[in-house]
Amino acid sequence: MSDVVDRPAYEASEPTPRRRAREQSGDAKVPTQGSATGLEASVYALAAVVDRGDRPAPTGPMRARSAGVDRAPGVARLRRGDYGAPLRPLRTPLWRRGFTAALVGLDLGVAAGAALAGSGTAGTTRWLVVAGFALTFVAVLALGRVYENRFVEHGGQEFRRLATAVVVVLAASGVLVALVGDQARGLVLVASPAAGLGCLTGHLLARQVLTSARSRGRCGHRVLLIGLERSVAELARTLIAAPGAGMNPVAACINRSGPAAVEGLPVLGTPAEAVAAITASRADTVLLTAWSDVSEKDLRRLAWALEGSRVQLVVAPRLAEVAVPRLDLRTIAGQALLMVHEPEFTGVRRVVKGGLDYLLALTALVLLGPVMLAVAVAVKATSPGPVLFRQERVGRRGTTFRMTKFRSMYVDAEQRLADLAERNEHGGGPLFKMKDDPRVTPVGGFIRRFSLDELPQLFDVLTRSMSVVGPRPPLPREVATYEKDVHRRLLVKPGITGLWQVSGRSDLSWEESVRLDLSYVENWSLGLDLSIIARTVAAVLASRGAY
Repeated sequence: MSDVVDRPAYEASEPTPRRRAREQSGDAKVPTQGSATGLEASVYALAAVVDRGDRPAPTGPMRARSAGVDRAPGVARLRRGDYGAPLRPLRTPLWRRGFTAALVGLDLGVAAGAALAGSGTAGTTRWLVVAGFALTFVAVLALGRVYENRFVEHGGQEFRRLATAVVVVLAASGVLVALVGDQARGLVLVASPAAGLGCLTGHLLARQVLTSARSRGRCGHRVLLIGLERSVAELARTLIAAPGAGMNPVAACINRSGPAAVEGLPVLGTPAEAVAAITASRADTVLLTAWSDVSEKDLRRLAWALEGSRVQLVVAPRLAEVAVPRLDLRTIAGQALLMVHEPEFTGVRRVVKGGLDYLLALTALVLLGPVMLAVAVAVKATSPGPVLFRQERVGRRGTTFRMTKFRSMYVDAEQRLADLAERNEHGGGPLFKMKDDPRVTPVGGFIRRFSLDELPQLFDVLTRSMSVVGPRPPLPREVATYEKDVHRRLLVKPGITGLWQVSGRSDLSWEESVRLDLSYVENWSLGLDLSIIARTVAAVLASRGAY
């Protein structure tokens, strides 16, 4: 494949009278082959056709043939990548090929095991059924594009496509039962559901393994950031703070001459030099930041230049803390538009959330009753004062309630707070946190580390003052210092756990805590609640940020 064109039109065509006149007058600019880009070559080729008044125009349409392309005389043949400096196609990383192969092997094994358990035949026929079911199951997943690179690494599309494929297999198994009879009943009742559940579990575990590897700096994408300097810096900080996402910024192109580096990333030029920067940085992903003066035309040309190179082009929208379920992509008059839906604070899902809170609180009280009794005895036996600590907190829409916890501090803790204010380690916010707070009792330190002091809040859930999952319940003095935007935290009930609990707890800054709470309010869903509950167990056992 040639770099730009087979033969530049401006070089292949003979001079015409008009061109000679321009050249003699000094108006013509005749480029050399080495200086022309693919886009320039196209323009010169088309100009040559218009310029060529001494040759007849083509009489038939240009059409592709297996042996070549019929085209007007002097018009060069364009190929993919001709709308900018061509890029050599990247090789698929070994880790990606290995990860996909591992998923296929995992699905084959799970499907074969499920078919073996559900097959009602014996002998050679049984093994044929097992092999046929496993191969068919994986083939359906492949046809459903479950293993495509853009779905297999991140997001929920992989699991939605996996669920759809399982439904297809169930339907096909049902048809098989109708045709064959009871001999295939095990495929419907046992093999298909077991294979679907097993593959879903396997893909979830594989995703966790991949995320863990990416957190250690492996199996990630090399990202070139393009945009305004401030926007590039903000996005770079966000990506660096989330290594598990696998988007590792390695270089930047900013819209003006400035520093040699942004957030430690070398600046390799302007957006117009993005293709050269991709080659220099060995990037496999180009990310256009939310704020950039890259025009629609330039973005389209960049996309053309990346065609066939396997370099991903990603565009960050000008939206913050808006989850994918609230977004719809629509095309209107040729324009791709993101429709942003309002967050839901009422409705059926809120009723379901309330019912789930009751169910979880009652179940937890039954299961953890002996633990709560042991904590109560330990608190009472090791320090004077009541077992429970009640404190006024602010709930939904600014209403106040008395939150209940196991007492983890000495009874004079509130009076000693003023003397310790200068030792606040939380930094820049109304919260007070100290890793070695002298007001905490020995037992209090232990129950705080594993969040056992918060178990009595389950009773607050039953009284509808709190939810199992929600923003952190604030103190009235904290709310009094809130800026206008922060008051949105009070649109929902506070929770025993939340994004702040599973993202670092007391190690988080005030700004980060607020950001996570606002993100929860804006993007609440039952799926998010269940995810946070599952992550809470791991966070509590690890006791990260608990003091």
